[in-house]
Amino acid sequence: MNRRVFMLGMGAAAAASAGGYWRLREAPTVVHAPGKSEGHALRDRRRLPPASEVIETDVVILGSGIAALTAAWKLNREGWRNFLMIDGPQPYGNAAALDAHAVPCPTGAHYLPLPGPELIHVREILRDLGVLLHGMANEQPVYDERYLLHAPEERLLFNGRWQEGILPKEGVPQAELEEHARFFRLVEQGKAAKGMDGRPAFAFPMANSSMDASWRALDRLSMKAWLDERGFRSPTLHWYVDYCCRDDYGAAYGQVSAWAGMHYFCSRHGRAQNAADGAWLTWPEGLHFLAAGLDRAAGARRRPGMAWELSERGRGVEVLCAELADGRPKSFLIKARRAICAMPLHVAAGIMPGLQSYGFDAALHLPSHAPWMVANFLMNQFPEELPAAPLSWDNVVFGGRGLGYVVSTHQDIRVSPPAKFVFSAYHAFGGQPPGQVRRWMESAAAAELLDVAGADLRAAYGSRLAGCVERVDITLRGHAMACPGVGFLGNAGLRALRAADGPVLFAHADLSGFSVFEEASWWGYQAAVRLLAA
Repeated sequence: MNRRVFMLGMGAAAAASAGGYWRLREAPTVVHAPGKSEGHALRDRRRLPPASEVIETDVVILGSGIAALTAAWKLNREGWRNFLMIDGPQPYGNAAALDAHAVPCPTGAHYLPLPGPELIHVREILRDLGVLLHGMANEQPVYDERYLLHAPEERLLFNGRWQEGILPKEGVPQAELEEHARFFRLVEQGKAAKGMDGRPAFAFPMANSSMDASWRALDRLSMKAWLDERGFRSPTLHWYVDYCCRDDYGAAYGQVSAWAGMHYFCSRHGRAQNAADGAWLTWPEGLHFLAAGLDRAAGARRRPGMAWELSERGRGVEVLCAELADGRPKSFLIKARRAICAMPLHVAAGIMPGLQSYGFDAALHLPSHAPWMVANFLMNQFPEELPAAPLSWDNVVFGGRGLGYVVSTHQDIRVSPPAKFVFSAYHAFGGQPPGQVRRWMESAAAAELLDVAGADLRAAYGSRLAGCVERVDITLRGHAMACPGVGFLGNAGLRALRAADGPVLFAHADLSGFSVFEEASWWGYQAAVRLLAA
């Protein structure tokens, strides 16, 4: 694609576009880096003052993301209430949100695909939170229509025009369209495939996927190599698959395992009576809606602070915790019978001196974690749109640097446009070394971050954007999500932590090797079930 076409905002004059960009830079920009100071304090192992308090509980849950919240919800639901959750650096983690002048918006994950009947734990959550109304065990339950993503769902800016959907179609040569069709025939075959063990080739949770070597052999090559091996040459298809890998895994398709790449396309089978197949659930604040609902259902047994050191003591565990107050740490000690370690594994490796005894060596087994940036643009008016496909929930730029932008108020049914709303622009840095990106995030000025965060919006609107932006909140997540690189299925350390059933149980999406709600909630659910069965 001609870079000049999309970078100048569909025909906007270069001078006008540049002027609009500099006006955009004048909008107040606030940079958030949740967990940065706490993470660096842990990394540097700063000395803590003696514990000022000792707390005893039966179970301590370390972390407050989706895995931790699911474990707490399940324990409370089954009548087990003697537990305490330690928030970690940010309550709700990647499911956190912010409120931009009374307009809620996400700082992490935004949507949830409809869960199939195999995801019974997700359906239980949705039922308890009032999202799934009835028919939980049916192939096609009924959902609250307020939360089902409604049309127009997604559009793509391609060759200076918007078109419906994310995979380019209009203006694409027939030979490429035929390759698109061939690719999706393979996807349909993968959805229906089963291994010699009778299990689906690709399933959610991934622990239910077939162990058949013929399917798991896909893990030995990248998704790009898989496309190349099968003779796919279409530039638009290659871009689309790479986009999907960056969107779901934070890594380029040349880095992602082909098994994980096909899992993305083949593993979801959700249906509903009152929605099209493959529909999504979404909320203005993203998955914060589900996190807050789980928190309420769990009884809100939470305490601020972060785990500093976790060790086994006799038949139980002790957790030294720290809480930063005005930059100064204070500490408290928790004594418990068992702990659920529901935190990213790079953090767990930093607080557990004995982690290697579980069979996990951080030097060998720690997954690579992708950095992410989420920028919420508070808008006071809608920028003028090009004709053709209308503004949609998800808006993506072909060849763009980011992952597009989502409209926060899309689910609102209104007679007139809202006075203010938010465009949430997502950016994964697939293809770049994660450490290099993290160093850049740490040193970059707000204007430099804004330059990257606003690239897709400038491509879509050019100079028409700047006068509509009132404020920008940029959230940096340096270790946002584990990346399922080539060979990740053979990670013996992850396999060992998944099987652990002693004083410490592990529960985090990192155990699966990639970060999605279905996997995070599964491990939290499993940890709770193990505790309840003990």
